Amino acid sequence: MKTFAIISLGCSRNLVDSEVVAGMLKAHGLKRGGLREGVDVCVVNTCAFIAPAREESIDSIMEVAELKREGRVKRLVVCGCLPQLYKEKLFKELPEADLVLGAGDFAKLPGFLAGIGKGKRYSDISAMPSYLYDETSPRFSLTPKHYAYVKVSEGCGNLCSYCIISRLRGQFRSRGVNSVVNEVRGLSKGGALKEVNLIGQDTTLFGKDRYGAPALHGLLKTLCSFETSVEWIRILYTHPAHYTDVLIETMRDEGKICKYLDLPIQHISDRILKRMNRRVTKREIVALIEKLRKRIPGLILRTSVIVGFPGETERDFKELLGFLDETKFEHLGSFVYSRENGTPAARFDGQVPEALKQERLGAVMKLQQQISRRRNRRYLGKTVRVLIDGREEGSRDLFAGRTQGDAPEVDGTVSVTGRGLKAGIFCDVRVTDTLEYDLVGERV
Repeated sequence: MKTFAIISLGCSRNLVDSEVVAGMLKAHGLKRGGLREGVDVCVVNTCAFIAPAREESIDSIMEVAELKREGRVKRLVVCGCLPQLYKEKLFKELPEADLVLGAGDFAKLPGFLAGIGKGKRYSDISAMPSYLYDETSPRFSLTPKHYAYVKVSEGCGNLCSYCIISRLRGQFRSRGVNSVVNEVRGLSKGGALKEVNLIGQDTTLFGKDRYGAPALHGLLKTLCSFETSVEWIRILYTHPAHYTDVLIETMRDEGKICKYLDLPIQHISDRILKRMNRRVTKREIVALIEKLRKRIPGLILRTSVIVGFPGETERDFKELLGFLDETKFEHLGSFVYSRENGTPAARFDGQVPEALKQERLGAVMKLQQQISRRRNRRYLGKTVRVLIDGREEGSRDLFAGRTQGDAPEVDGTVSVTGRGLKAGIFCDVRVTDTLEYDLVGERV
């Protein structure tokens, strides 16, 4: 075993796991290669959150299996959420896979390398994942050098009625503050790292299991207290039920923290929120958003909503649409409800027809498109600070960047022209044109 390739599917939390897997393989002497050139082992780190994610995972596995038959991949490893969901059934039905590991078992991969190299097959899937990486875990970056994701917790205990995350990832468990801080220190050595994105299933709950109370504000203050190359600290995956005043004040007062929050509300109808087991009401969501925008000047809010949840009536949906129109989130992701076996919601009455789900999804996205277009027009002629991500594909002169109000991969970009542009630098950009979700400008 001399070379490896890795395919990481799903969210940024899965990406961190993939980076740890890649780091472990590098630490055991393997070099990263390309599937076109051929590798000794290919790892597919799967997602199984909803049906489309499972389909993508299976398609990716089958593509690598074909490469294995062609001789360009010698050994196939499948790990992550898909094995965790299907357990031994997946191992039996995937004879192409040499090793199948659960969502909490990928750290065991190096111990199986010698065996699969000799043609043996293994499956190791814990009943309930308990693994939690830390600052000592090797990591090999799969993102550009100037930004990184740092997972502050694993698992979830919120038990939303539509969600299988606790089955896939286990119970909520936080890392220690020192562990996260030391990891950021290590990642920032060399000066290339400019942006840290803190992630978890529920970042606002960080530390409650370990310290008896949420400790995200303390972590943020510590991260902002010492000198590193990091200039932006971004918080993703927060829960509206778990905000505290001290967290809001910390976000307002610390200059390194991006004035940006990812705040998935999922719905606004009290009846639907209760069925979802979101543990928050419309009144509380409205009050929180008003407080956040009042106390944190210039705040950019991102949310996500689910349409077509069981029992969602036309009245419920119009209430959601009206709320989105009134609140005008700067960024929004909308998803149709996915009926997942084993969840309480799968047994609910009032399942919404697929065609109606898609119709409602279209209405939400059309509204958000209008909101985003109007919002972006306000930037025309103004100067914004941008972190350059790299050259736009297929272009020699155009570079893609982001403002602090845009998270990597999920939000808008700024197309920039000018001298001296390269990945990982900050620059001031005058906006010369605006699109529905993106901006266009030139360096000043």
